[in-house]
Amino acid sequence: MSGNIRLLSDTLAAAKAEGRAALIAYLPAGFPTVDGGIAAIKAAFDGGADVVEVGLPHSDPVLDGPVIQTADDIALRGGVKIADVMRTVREAHTATGKPVLVMTYWNPIDRYGVERFTAELAEAGGAGCILPDLPVQEAGLWREHAEKHGLATVFVVAPSSKDARLAEITKVGTGFVYAASLMGVTGTRVSVGAQAQDLVERTRATTGTPVCVGLGVSNAQQAAEVARFADGVIVGSAFVKGMLDAPDDAAGVEAVRVLAGELAKGVRGQA
Repeated sequence: MSGNIRLLSDTLAAAKAEGRAALIAYLPAGFPTVDGGIAAIKAAFDGGADVVEVGLPHSDPVLDGPVIQTADDIALRGGVKIADVMRTVREAHTATGKPVLVMTYWNPIDRYGVERFTAELAEAGGAGCILPDLPVQEAGLWREHAEKHGLATVFVVAPSSKDARLAEITKVGTGFVYAASLMGVTGTRVSVGAQAQDLVERTRATTGTPVCVGLGVSNAQQAAEVARFADGVIVGSAFVKGMLDAPDDAAGVEAVRVLAGELAKGVRGQA
């Protein structure tokens, strides 16, 4: 069975045709429970997210700040497995018909088996993977199997990336380019900053692939700001924080739906 890279590309193209950026939400699998995580992802889509990234909880993250680390710890203590991540992708995609990616560090895939992981992700209806710590020059095996199974390979670029490095990354990445708006870990910020716009412009000079910005966006005003220069706005920590701060799981799911609605207005310039 082929994965949904085409659905991802079509969704980003449709947002562009509407004259807006796409809204991409991030939520970890298994948080607060597997069923609760699936409900939260559905709520993000209900609220207005175009795409959702499902985080594969990891005990030693390099990109994730304290909010997502807290959620990952809850998921891991709850016993979340890769099978639960695949179930999360399947149920979220089946219920909504929208593109769902997995965001994961390389080690879990390497241990699970690249062929097994890509085949199962495609079978679950996944659109691809974001791989923040996989160097492009070591990604040959992953790319081979991802292409075989119709999955996008999304690499991360940062403000520190030199132009030559950007070209090297965007030459082989598919789906979209994840532009980290600043140096550091995930988390809400007071301002996303000018670094993000400069990075988007430099990245676009190397590729026609959509460039989506993450790290630091937490409200509709910031989403509107980033949407003016990016093809997509990625929000993660703000969703997770809303769930962590909620008095119970149902309230957490509702917080996700409400925030997605506000951010959806932001990317449409209606905030």
